[in-house]
This record gives sequence, C-alpha cells and structure tokens, in this order.
Amino acid sequence: MSDGKIKTFDVIFHGTGRSSGKMRNDISVEWPMMKESFELATDEGPFHGGDGTAPPPLALFTAGLTGCLMTQIRAFSKRLKIPIEGVTVHAKMHWRGEQEGMEPYVTGPVGFHLDVELDSDASLEDRMRLLAAAKKGCFIEQTLAEGVIVGHRLKDGDDWVDA
Repeated sequence: MSDGKIKTFDVIFHGTGRSSGKMRNDISVEWPMMKESFELATDEGPFHGGDGTAPPPLALFTAGLTGCLMTQIRAFSKRLKIPIEGVTVHAKMHWRGEQEGMEPYVTGPVGFHLDVELDSDASLEDRMRLLAAAKKGCFIEQTLAEGVIVGHRLKDGDDWVDA
C-alpha cells in the first residue's frame, strides 16, 4: 500500500576506459550507491583493426537495453502482482553509416525494436500494463526516448576544454 509520498533517488555510475590493444578497451565501471564495480571490455574485429577479444560496443549496447527491459519486467511483475514464468526479448538494433571517400564515416540510428514474449497466463491487458511500466522504469530506454545530449570534454594540459 502506497503512502502517497513520491520518493526520488539518483542512480549514478562512473566508468573509466583505457585502451589496451589494437582496438581493445578495458573499462572499469563503479556503482557507488551499491558499492559494486565491474570490469568490462570491448574490442572490434578485423574490419576495424581489432583482434575480436571482446564484444564490440554495439553488442554491449544491445545487451544493455535488452537486459534493462527484461530486469524491469521481472521486478515490476512482482510489484504489480502480474505473475510471469519467464521473459524472452528479441532485439533488433539498426544503425546506418555514411562515408564519403576516405573521410571518417558518420552514423545515426534507424530504429530499435524489442519484441517481448511473456510466459504468463495473465490477461493481455495486464501484460500490456506490465510492459508499459517496464518501459518507463528502464533507464536505458528512457534515456533513448528523451534524446539526452552527451557532453564531451577534451583534456588539454591541466585543463578540460568543452568539445
């Protein structure tokens, strides 16, 4: 039963990536609020000059969005009292690149699609309500929906310059 008060909370992750191979990046991610840390890596295959020692960043992006939605579905099924036995999500992440001559290519999103299968005897209305709640609770999906600007700075000597 809700007490009617709205609680707010911040979720902050810190990451530090370092190049460690031809195209490999080793990334330390910390979640201070939970006192957790994770070691992740990305690499590219031969197309980009890498050795394929780890998933490429877009694979981790796909896993992140897919896993975020799946986590929220399972968490909110309990809160909404909508029983589910299992969840399967089929993700299609589609980008397009454009390149002129030997210039660096420019990319953009075409669309991201998540097909959700819920192993549940709940009504379609309840399953739709659960998915709607999970979409609103998935931090990554909400970030994409908002179109958040990503700020960048470049270190110049002892200073940071907005880039």
